[in-house]
Amino acid sequence: MSKDILRLSQIVGTFGPGAMVDLPDRSVMVRGLDDWEMGSKGAFRLVEEQRLVRLLEERLRGDPRIAADKPLSLRTPPVDPGGVPGSFVPGVPVTVFPTWFTCDSVEPAQSGSAGTDGQSRGSQRRRRMVEWKGLEPPNRKRYRDNDGKTHDVTPLRFVCGCEHGHLQDVPWRWAVHEGAKCGEPLWLEETGTSGDPRDTRVVCGCGRSLLLEQLFQAGRLGFCHGERPWIGDRDPAGCKDPETGGQVKLRLLTRSATNAYFPQAATVISLPEAEDRLGRIVAEHLTDLREVSSTAEVGFARKFNQALKAALEGYPDDTVFARVQQLKAGGVAATTPDPRVAEYELLASGAALIGEDSSDALLHAVTLPRAEWDPGDAPLLEGVQALVAVHRLREVVCLYGFTRFESAPPMADEGLEDVGLAVSGAALGSSPDWLPAIQQYGEGLFLQLDPAVIDQWLARPDTKQHIQHLMAGFDVWRRSRPSVKSRGAPYALLHSLSHVLMSEIALDCGYPASALKERIYALPSATQGGPLRCGLLIYTATAGTQGTLGGLVEVAQRFGTVLESALLRLEVCSSDPVCADHDPTAHQDDRATHGAACHGCLLIAETSCEARNLFLDRALLVETMAEEGAAYFRLR
Repeated sequence: MSKDILRLSQIVGTFGPGAMVDLPDRSVMVRGLDDWEMGSKGAFRLVEEQRLVRLLEERLRGDPRIAADKPLSLRTPPVDPGGVPGSFVPGVPVTVFPTWFTCDSVEPAQSGSAGTDGQSRGSQRRRRMVEWKGLEPPNRKRYRDNDGKTHDVTPLRFVCGCEHGHLQDVPWRWAVHEGAKCGEPLWLEETGTSGDPRDTRVVCGCGRSLLLEQLFQAGRLGFCHGERPWIGDRDPAGCKDPETGGQVKLRLLTRSATNAYFPQAATVISLPEAEDRLGRIVAEHLTDLREVSSTAEVGFARKFNQALKAALEGYPDDTVFARVQQLKAGGVAATTPDPRVAEYELLASGAALIGEDSSDALLHAVTLPRAEWDPGDAPLLEGVQALVAVHRLREVVCLYGFTRFESAPPMADEGLEDVGLAVSGAALGSSPDWLPAIQQYGEGLFLQLDPAVIDQWLARPDTKQHIQHLMAGFDVWRRSRPSVKSRGAPYALLHSLSHVLMSEIALDCGYPASALKERIYALPSATQGGPLRCGLLIYTATAGTQGTLGGLVEVAQRFGTVLESALLRLEVCSSDPVCADHDPTAHQDDRATHGAACHGCLLIAETSCEARNLFLDRALLVETMAEEGAAYFRLR
């Protein structure tokens, strides 16, 4: 990180509201949406994606993460409007957190002293613990002791919170004295060099002490009161267990740990809802026009919005109003509730040209003739029905909440994205009527599997037996996650295929593996008794030059070779036979969702995976040394 600058994609992700950020000289927390500097001219841009807006409004209706009485809009985080040097640049405010610090100066503890537990503390090193209010103003970066000496300070590495996203400082005095009041100074005493909680003790000047390891005990920190320092208040709904209704216990949390912040983000691929120029203009300004109910109100909207007036110049009010109604009825209201269904139906339509071949199109894709990517009718490609080269696409990512300690469960059958919208999460502000979002452009490759071959594969006795074994592991895993539903064998097949293709494409086309993303379409049949709809989109979309280099589209011309090379790598893993013999029923953690899958074969960077590297098994793709009959592809 460079000083105090974050990329837009970081704000709509890892460092959104409620996240802790380590700056060079202190730790801070990103404040909620209510405090973002969005009031100045040009401070943000609207992100028009009505399919996503409508879905969020429907799925989060009654949820405190969005306002219930106002229409929702998507906005970029504050951006530098450019122009006059030295002018005000809007930003995202932060607040100092945690508010407890330790002095960097190390002092020897009193040799042979003992705490209230009777254990000798020997010759540990100790550092003074101080609160934010006790630091030297105005910058509050140092502590001045009673002797007049100043000491640099470092934020304590421990805070506490709950699974609902609430967070607060550890009540150190309360914890050491078990609720009794004491104003004596606190010290942090350590032995060894690892920072292990078993070697760290908080000691009070009164003689009482607390081993840091004890704070991991359930209930040792007391109950959560719903503290929301990023908003500056307490959760008005309190903090209660949704199942039992009882109070939730605070848990110790390392502020820089990966489980301190799990963003809840929704992603959609924009579809060409309007093909002509007026349609695109109206779609771009639909947030300003969505409330108009007559031709006259279009005129009023022009009058009081200069940007809208300039964009609609030359188009009559009645024509504009008709297009607004068309987009609201056909392009927004009539779309399917799940964006993936609409995306799949368009990409798998078989149309030679999908979208529009222009520099400002939201989507431009071409369904390739089979002779181009399978000229020899290779047996390996029998299960592939269609291949689509996506020359241009737009990805919209919206942050709508977050969790701590555990990420939200992966998408259930009715879910939106890699996190389920029905899962309880922390709000980004006090019932905001807008959410932070970004739009990025890139390219991709869409692969559709043959539903007839899928049905034949699912009907094999060996496949059924193998899937039953995988489902037994999943049943063990979901005992602590009863709200999670199975994604089914087709999803595991597509997900495994996507991972191996991304790894191979990264070697072939030059894109870094971390720049590639996946979108899995394992959808039920559209009609009763109809075929399954199975496909996957491998794409890249970034704000920089990556994502527009054409490397993914070029892979389509040699897709058969790339697929064969990728599958051959899976036959033997560097961790075999351990990987091939993996038993999902022998685990209760995330490994219970895996078949033959490990970091040597199928696991990839979690930033590229939509399901946190869950539901993977290479035995569904190729024959392994432990499984022969469940493979979808025939290599020989």
